[in-house]
Amino acid sequence: MKIFLRKYWWIFAIVLVGLGIALTVLFAKREQILSSTLAKIINTQRKENQLDIKIENAHFTGIATVRFDKISIVPIQKDTLLTIRNFEVQVKILPLLFGDVKLAQMQLLDSRLTLVNRHGVKNFDFLLKERRRDTTEKTELDLAKLANKLINKVLYKIPDNLELRNFETTYTETDSLKTTSILAKEVLIDNQKLSSTFILNNGEAVWHCKGMVDGGDKELDVKFYAEKGKVDFPFLQAKYNLKVSFDTVSARMDGTSYHGDELSIKGACGIRNLLINHPKIASKDVIVDNGSIDATVVIGKKFLQLDSASTVHLRKLDIHPFIKYTLKPEKVYELKLGTDWLNAQDFFDAFPQGMFESLEGIKVTGKLKYGLDFYLEDKDPDACRFDSHLDKKDFKILKFGVVNLQKINGPFVYTPYEYGKPMRNITIGPSNPNFTPYDQICNFLKNAILTAEDNAFFRHKGFFEEAIRKSIATNYKARSFKRGGSTISMQLVKNVYLSRQKTMARKFEEMLIVWLIENNRLTSKERMFEVYLNLIEWAPNVYGVGEAARFYFAKHPSELNLGESMFLASIIPSPKRYRYQFYPDGALKQRISGYYFNLISGLMLKRGMITEEDRLSMYNVTLRGPARKYVITDTTSVDTTFEENEEFAPQQLIEDHPTTEPSTIKEEVKPAEVQEAVAPEKSKAEIRKQEREERRKRRKEEQEN
Repeated sequence: MKIFLRKYWWIFAIVLVGLGIALTVLFAKREQILSSTLAKIINTQRKENQLDIKIENAHFTGIATVRFDKISIVPIQKDTLLTIRNFEVQVKILPLLFGDVKLAQMQLLDSRLTLVNRHGVKNFDFLLKERRRDTTEKTELDLAKLANKLINKVLYKIPDNLELRNFETTYTETDSLKTTSILAKEVLIDNQKLSSTFILNNGEAVWHCKGMVDGGDKELDVKFYAEKGKVDFPFLQAKYNLKVSFDTVSARMDGTSYHGDELSIKGACGIRNLLINHPKIASKDVIVDNGSIDATVVIGKKFLQLDSASTVHLRKLDIHPFIKYTLKPEKVYELKLGTDWLNAQDFFDAFPQGMFESLEGIKVTGKLKYGLDFYLEDKDPDACRFDSHLDKKDFKILKFGVVNLQKINGPFVYTPYEYGKPMRNITIGPSNPNFTPYDQICNFLKNAILTAEDNAFFRHKGFFEEAIRKSIATNYKARSFKRGGSTISMQLVKNVYLSRQKTMARKFEEMLIVWLIENNRLTSKERMFEVYLNLIEWAPNVYGVGEAARFYFAKHPSELNLGESMFLASIIPSPKRYRYQFYPDGALKQRISGYYFNLISGLMLKRGMITEEDRLSMYNVTLRGPARKYVITDTTSVDTTFEENEEFAPQQLIEDHPTTEPSTIKEEVKPAEVQEAVAPEKSKAEIRKQEREERRKRRKEEQEN
């Protein structure tokens, strides 16, 4: 090497001289180049985005430092968007020689970003418009490359030293006359050490962000907190009815690795005393006192993945998640969650406060372990995989929480709700003359309901995973909620133990209570089915099998025949539709009974629940009770058919046993409530109006559920 340098030293000398000449010429013409570049940018932005950009003074103050004074950006014929008093930036020379722009220092003083929505006209709408794409050349999707480029653009451009003072951002809606402002009083980076102060709405709150930022190595470790009290966002509550607050949020990024077709990002995120409140989430404030995640995110050419090496920490509960979304060649959704064996009490203590109201204060012993495995391909939803299980070792309940989960073993009072309003108190027990013990309910009715609603009720432990799996597939294909996976156990728990407010938390609480009851034998299956039959709705303000048998057929539940039992089973999903299903003489319309009766009775015959002789006699169904008074005979102005693509029979039975084409009848609208089985006299117009209103309410309620 030394011999080579001695022999060819003159080549290096020429290169250095040439580079020096180039830098000298560049230095001499730098002001001219700067002016020319700014002129091009200003003209381009005026043409493409209708922006009027003005810079009073722009000049070099050093070899690689540029200073701008009095900058303004104004969308033409709109409110001023941005003003800056002073902006100075210094670029590192060495990376610049290789085509990379790396900032050494940046100073930004006294700036104001004003976002205005004036009666729907925004002064920032150019940022939201869709950019024209070059369709002449198609580029292959590469998420890893795109993400790596984006990270480099953001982090690599962070200067080693930053001084930002008095940068105020405001958002104003002229219709509501509301303005939200955030003042970045100071944001300082001194040799990668970050400190900052933000003021919300002229002193409403003071926030700080501190830590370390190393854009070159793509590393950061920062925390965000309020100077006094909690960080909250009142504009979210005002606009979306969403209350969010917390003490501290911390984030750490340990660098990235880009090899081949995959980008790997390692880091962590944590939050202390997070409070969330929204009517769709829970009825009370949900509080996470200490939660965090150690995450490894992998981005491939065509997939996004949270690696199984990640861990979610909630107090003493550690959850190992795996989430993967594949875009091409076909969309694939994968989700796995798992825990190690842990103390059962730690499992329950990890739940956020306010999420499970009925279980607050519960005391347990033993060990628990949870696992979830979900897989769905867009091209074949029917082959989706769903496996969820909570395993136990020596598990026992020492003390119930707010609600005694064994209360259904004795008499109790049940209050049904209609559109959020309580109807009346119903005693589930012998003191209620309409209460019917399990052994006094005819087997035809019990078996018809089990066949239609939950044929595995006496075999499963609260959940029928195959039904849930098929529900997921059906709903995914329909892109809407068409089929539920609730078992009788889940329906019972929802009615007996939980509030009527439909929230995400209530659904999770429902599943956990079902597991506790079923897996710990807190009551018998027969008692659960008995309670279920004695409290569900069978007609407007008709609850329980005792009231239903008398209302429709003037019989005791033990006297029902197969056809009557089949009819009662058919209306459980929509108990108010009965008024359109009978002729004036009280006979059930054949088009109503045909498909459903054949389907259910065929399954019952196959399972040995009925005989062929029973089946031949099931079509003679005639109203003999008070229900006959309320049959709607004039259907000329009433929609008596089911909604398009909605079958009369339970969706899961149609799919699992496609014996014949379903009826094309649409579902009827909900009738007016029947109080004590006596309806007030109303005109046809009034009835139709009320039915339309109740139909809208029912659809809204089903969507929310």
